[in-house]
Amino acid sequence: MDIDRGDAVTLRWSRHPRCVGLARWELRKALARWGLSRLEESAVLVLSELLTNAGRHARVSPGREIETRYVRMADSLRIEVHDAAVERPERREPGWEESGGRGLVLVEALADSWGVKDRHGPGKTVWAELSLTPAPIGDEHARNA
Repeated sequence: MDIDRGDAVTLRWSRHPRCVGLARWELRKALARWGLSRLEESAVLVLSELLTNAGRHARVSPGREIETRYVRMADSLRIEVHDAAVERPERREPGWEESGGRGLVLVEALADSWGVKDRHGPGKTVWAELSLTPAPIGDEHARNA
């Protein structure tokens, strides 16, 4: 199901890795339409990390695809990834020798806020928000508030 309501785009994906690139393309289109191309680099990376995590860890059966939702809010862009798995992602500090485990560290660095919430039905929603007006350089407190 693809839903585009002007200020929100909802799409469904399989767990196939190819879907991450397709989802990034759809996000780029939405950002351009909303005049938010300046957020593209960070937003696309955040989406990639969240959707890749869902594809790797969420065991979805037919009819339980992974859903993305991009929402242009008054002062931020919200990126959501919904899946049917109950396990919640946890941010961790991987060692230098580890090849993975940095996704949520990147999300935390790029997004102004992120989190996990229950959703109606099975599973969870992992979300991240990027401010439309960046905090002044050196104002880490404002960015992480």
